[in-house]
Amino acid sequence: MKCAPSLVDSHGRTISYLRISVTDRCDLRCRYCMSEQMTFLPRAAVLSLEEIALIAERFIARGIRKIRLTGGEPLVRRDVEQLVHRLGRHVGHGLDELTMTTNGNRLAEHAGALVDAGMRRINVSLDTRDPDLFRYITRHGDVARVIGGIFAARDAGLRVKINMVALKGQNDGEIASMLGWCRDEGLDLTVIETMPLGAIDEDRVDRFMPLTAVMDDLRASFPLVRDTHNSGGPARYWRIDGTDTRLGLISPLTGNFCSTCNRVRLTTEGVLYTCLGHDDQVDLKTILRTDGISGLDAALDSAMRTKPVAHDFDIAASAPAVFRHMSVTGG
Repeated sequence: MKCAPSLVDSHGRTISYLRISVTDRCDLRCRYCMSEQMTFLPRAAVLSLEEIALIAERFIARGIRKIRLTGGEPLVRRDVEQLVHRLGRHVGHGLDELTMTTNGNRLAEHAGALVDAGMRRINVSLDTRDPDLFRYITRHGDVARVIGGIFAARDAGLRVKINMVALKGQNDGEIASMLGWCRDEGLDLTVIETMPLGAIDEDRVDRFMPLTAVMDDLRASFPLVRDTHNSGGPARYWRIDGTDTRLGLISPLTGNFCSTCNRVRLTTEGVLYTCLGHDDQVDLKTILRTDGISGLDAALDSAMRTKPVAHDFDIAASAPAVFRHMSVTGG
């Protein structure tokens, strides 16, 4: 693959991490993420898997070292394993890592194929292990099915990290027990502050829990030491002393990490967003379909010039920071 100049934005940040939403559809309806009644994109508006691969490969040629496949729920996309296999061939040949974020609902049936394609690590969204609360948060999910998928992925050779959104009044009393469970099962845990993205059916202010309070509680229960691990994303890491279990914190509101942002996001309809909290965008699908691969480099350079210095998240604002849902941009 022909090399080209690395992607560097106008604030001097090198962009090395691409998140790709392969679908806006999901088989769950988490309350902080989606409305109960969602309107999804028609098939004609969505990038084909071949188009996703072509765009991703141009990003790799421009210095992207890590790709994460997201959704919606990526494993509901038909034939997504073909994309995983194609991108997995670049691991060790320009790409350092190919990973995925999934809700785990279909993970048991796909875990072996993901490992065969070159994945070594995966994130699973799991906000509670309580069956009734899980069914409430997701509106209809079965937590036993998700936990079964987590164990299948671990046993297939994937290092599994649990992503847990801290929700005041719902799962805030379970974060310590989740970390203890992760320690016992050989998993990692990342706790995330809820973000004001998309119009939902609830008031996010009522559910927002700052991670400063979460850490105070966890330090009282676990011997946490700082860890130098860097996953390539925004999390800051600790480790339970004497174990391999890491605790990550992603705090976009109480601990802004924009100064070191190295990420851009490609939506399932081929729109490139350079910031999760802004609407600046470049339509790579139209450029690819009109000009072919040759048109992508100029578009990527243009996107670098417009990447904002920081997001404007405000959990107490009367309207979300952006009206597109996380499932559209890529979780």
